[in-house]
Amino acid sequence: MTADDAAPAAASTPPGRSADRVHEQVKAMAVTYRLRPGERVNEVELARALGVSRTPLREALNRLAAEGFLIATANRGYTVRPLDPKRVLTLYEYRAMLEVGALRLAAERATDAELAALEAFAERSRDEPDDDIQALRLLALDEQFHERLAQLSANEEMVRSLRSLNERVRFIRWIDMRKGRRPTTQQEHLQILRHLRARDAEAAAQLMTRHITRRLEEISEMIRAGFAEIYTDNALAAQAMGDVA
Repeated sequence: MTADDAAPAAASTPPGRSADRVHEQVKAMAVTYRLRPGERVNEVELARALGVSRTPLREALNRLAAEGFLIATANRGYTVRPLDPKRVLTLYEYRAMLEVGALRLAAERATDAELAALEAFAERSRDEPDDDIQALRLLALDEQFHERLAQLSANEEMVRSLRSLNERVRFIRWIDMRKGRRPTTQQEHLQILRHLRARDAEAAAQLMTRHITRRLEEISEMIRAGFAEIYTDNALAAQAMGDVA
């Protein structure tokens, strides 16, 4: 990571810049691997690049380590967590269990009107990605769909957990979205909702499991494609940094 990858340097933290804002900036760099996998974080360079003091930066790094984006090592500082296929697989497995659990609760608790509103949202977001930025926009819509579905469970802990998981697999999911899975994804979203409107929780759960689950070989392929993006300028990184600037 170089200073050019972040914001212009400044001598000190600008007035009003909060630790939360620094956390969001550094998290965007970690999520998009603008901070590269396995790379040791140079705190001095990163603080200068972001134009912040070391205090809010260290707080941000501590939080990111607790959230699973970085690895903290005593007397060595912080390292960006490597892109490991087996670890990504565990995140997908956890996501499948979490979303199926939330879906079963939604089948019991969501009103017909709430399900109809979510179906209308899914219908409005059926475009196919034709470039990197379009894939990024559609990924955001996909995350919104899954989060809104989880909210119908009326379980805020599940929603928070899903939001955190989405951040941790966003880069890999962006690669997956660019491979043209969008039409299948959207069809499955609508079918899941049809099962829920029929109060068929079991059919919805089975389809959601298939919808999310990935094989280790698929994840390894996505990670290989991801490395090609990491070592070139990628649209997700550029967009993410623009969103938190």
